[in-house]
Amino acid sequence: MARAIAFVLLASTLFCCQAAPVDRPGSSDVHCPLNVKILDALKGAPAGNVALTVFRQGDDQTWEKITSGNTNIAGEVHELLSDQDFKPGVYRVVFDTKTYWKGEGRASFHEAAEVVFEAHAEGHRHYTLALLLSPFSYTTTAVVGKGHD
Repeated sequence: MARAIAFVLLASTLFCCQAAPVDRPGSSDVHCPLNVKILDALKGAPAGNVALTVFRQGDDQTWEKITSGNTNIAGEVHELLSDQDFKPGVYRVVFDTKTYWKGEGRASFHEAAEVVFEAHAEGHRHYTLALLLSPFSYTTTAVVGKGHD
């Protein structure tokens, strides 16, 4: 129950962040087509220093690494991709959850968490992926908004 409540709070925070004014910290998200936000469900706090890698599926069904990054102290990754790099297609984001939990002094079940999604199927969009982590489970959601002009 507590995890479900934390996830609802995370999701509602994401919706509020989408309408953030330009002068707010992290407001560069408005111009970045893919953003990531991670919450540690055990601490009820952002999950900082989680490594992630973004792949795009090629015509031959193989995965090409596009970019990588780490979450900051606020559990966020900004400016992962430019509009030019975020072309229509199928993407996979792999989160190194095992290393995160090891750094927290905890054993975990999953080696990694993965999110696979199709981008821009209905025109240009802005995507925010949210990940709620615990050592033996993870939950994801996405906020998909209109692309900026």
